[in-house]
Amino acid sequence: MNRWLFLCFLLLGFSAASQPRLKGGLESFVMSNKVYPPYSLHNCIQGVVNIEFKLNDRGEVFYSAVRSGVGTDLDQEALRLIRLSSGKWEVPPGHDSTLVLIAPMVFELTGYGCEGKTKTEINLAIANYISNTALTDVILNFYKNRGTVGYKPEDEARFARLKEELGYDEAYFGERIKDGKRKLKQKDFQGACEDFMFVKNMGSNLADQLIAQYCRN
Repeated sequence: MNRWLFLCFLLLGFSAASQPRLKGGLESFVMSNKVYPPYSLHNCIQGVVNIEFKLNDRGEVFYSAVRSGVGTDLDQEALRLIRLSSGKWEVPPGHDSTLVLIAPMVFELTGYGCEGKTKTEINLAIANYISNTALTDVILNFYKNRGTVGYKPEDEARFARLKEELGYDEAYFGERIKDGKRKLKQKDFQGACEDFMFVKNMGSNLADQLIAQYCRN
């Protein structure tokens, strides 16, 4: 079994022939479409993300959620991949759309210099990601509303320092834009625009042209 990803349906008593399958195979689909998210990539974070989802009789994903995850941007990438697979599933006649399917996705890194990372360092990086999520939301809220709320000049400087402390610099934004462009090639416009809008809502204009071209709605 390939350790990158495997699919397990929690349908006791059902044969493999009666279960949904992804055209071309789920493993091949994920290997072709995965975009290893930047925070987890840079911090050598790996692990299993369990995604639960439901399919209608047309093989479309109409519900998906992280059942259990790593706690970093790996969770969002696993969820994105399931969303991206919508419409590509083959479902058997009489498929019960109320059934919850489970896709455990195993993220692993090789060749990125992660061999020297200790478990303590990785766990600390995960903890930092979780604790910084709230601060990230505060920054996003500031830049999204600074044109309508009366902020003082010193507020701008304070949030700029906070961005720097969290590593949200031009290099990071460039990586998010690069990831967004890869998602455009996959025709995942929602995922791409989420990356572009993140850059914009962090106070940067680097993605403005892409937003105007692809994210008008």
